[in-house]
Amino acid sequence: MAIKKAINVRLLRSKRSHSRMAEATYYWIVWPLLLLFILFHTIPMLTGVFFSFTNYAGYGKWHLVGIKNYINLFGDDRIFHSYLFTIFFAVVSTILTNLISLCIALALNARIKWRNTFRGIFFIPYVLSMLIVGYIFQFFFTKSVPHIFASIPILRDNILTSEQWAWVPIVIVTVWQSCAFAIIIYLAGLQTIPSELYEAASIDGATGFKAFKSITLPLIMGYVAINVVLNIKNFMQAFDQIVALTNGGPGMATESVTLQIYTGGFTGGEFAYQSANAAVLFLIITALSFVQLHFLNPKEA
Repeated sequence: MAIKKAINVRLLRSKRSHSRMAEATYYWIVWPLLLLFILFHTIPMLTGVFFSFTNYAGYGKWHLVGIKNYINLFGDDRIFHSYLFTIFFAVVSTILTNLISLCIALALNARIKWRNTFRGIFFIPYVLSMLIVGYIFQFFFTKSVPHIFASIPILRDNILTSEQWAWVPIVIVTVWQSCAFAIIIYLAGLQTIPSELYEAASIDGATGFKAFKSITLPLIMGYVAINVVLNIKNFMQAFDQIVALTNGGPGMATESVTLQIYTGGFTGGEFAYQSANAAVLFLIITALSFVQLHFLNPKEA
């Protein structure tokens, strides 16, 4: 009895020792990463917020001006236009990305041949650089499309030079790349649905669209919320594809908020003014994320 008790005591001490070692290892791993995050993310962000209350041009002297930059933002027509374009672009791209991705995920989730191969193929665009992809598509829309679709008036000339339609190629490129990640999320959601539910529904006559509406969609609403929130967040910060395709042109037709922040803040002597613009964009994206999570099935999200 005494031997058994001694063994239990040793086992308990060993478990405590391993637990302390695991906890120490955890902190040694987390703290360096946390410090790097604070150094390269939190401190620059707080610095930008501070300079948004100054008249700093990016060089030279500066002094505090209070909320003057924020007041001027609401009276700036160029800022207003960039927000309108960015919101329009984000909404259209989000809708198309999720519709196309869900349809592809439903097809891949079915029992088709080479299913895993197709999954890998559809994910390839996500690992490519958006800037490189954008320049490739720029060449395609500039050189190839006018020759291939010479009989169509809209596509006969370079569509990237049209103030009315230049946004279309940007949406196409964005959706083409963004679908890759969204498909993976939807596939993960579809695989959590038990097949018994569809079998039971088929007995009651609920197949096809009825089964999708009554079973599939409600059970993957959490995954829909994840995709929508991530898409809106990413598309509200669209930069690479716009730089590669139109660089904000023609004129200011496709100038996004992030492109305006970059050009004005780093090359236009508006560092403080565009820092205020960046702070407003951050608040808008945060508010939109909370609103979406609230309305898109908050329990699942």
